[in-house]
Amino acid sequence: MKMTNTENNLSLEELRERIDYLSSFLLESRIETLSKALDMRTEYITVMTENMFHAQNASAIVRHCEAFGVQNIHTVEELCPFLPTLNIALGTDKWIDINRHATTADAVKALRKEGYRIIATTPHHKSCTPETFDVTKGKFALIFGTEKTGVSDEILAEADEFLQIPMCGMVDSLNVSASAAILIYMLSQRMRLECSDWHLSEEKRTRTLYDWYRYAVKDSEALLERKYGSK
Repeated sequence: MKMTNTENNLSLEELRERIDYLSSFLLESRIETLSKALDMRTEYITVMTENMFHAQNASAIVRHCEAFGVQNIHTVEELCPFLPTLNIALGTDKWIDINRHATTADAVKALRKEGYRIIATTPHHKSCTPETFDVTKGKFALIFGTEKTGVSDEILAEADEFLQIPMCGMVDSLNVSASAAILIYMLSQRMRLECSDWHLSEEKRTRTLYDWYRYAVKDSEALLERKYGSK
């Protein structure tokens, strides 16, 4: 239930007024839960998936991002759609933003425009590990490739850095959703300890909270229309 074009044009003051109105329909405990989750949200890290065709992996990555406070996922759907399944995602897709792109080039262009470093996750280019990767150099996008072949040659050519999870056993890689869980957890923890600018901006925080309240309040659309009209 993302904001309509009209709602996107509302000022922060107008959104805060609507948030205050919707809060009257929520228990204090629910408001506190949403506030605590929002305090931990970040756009400093984002995740991009490239033509992920297994719904269970898409679902797991959505859950990992929500669980560890990553607000944005970017998906490349040139070959197949990114379709989390309800029984695995368990509704966590409501609380994050999924940005869909037709091609890898489109996704990389969008990420670079927002100032992200492009970090290819691959066991075959040994550059950084979760322990040695420099989280303080600025925002970064973790790129996860398709299940069978990993990140594309296009991503390998575009990558600013490469990130691998060292293996101690006989296998040389992990399932993509397992890799994502490890990297998102470890790097989000390090980010919060080592960086000072990882919180959401005031504008993003307000717009995200408005989305969340609309999800959390039953019949929120009807309530808002009755209070503010069809605007």
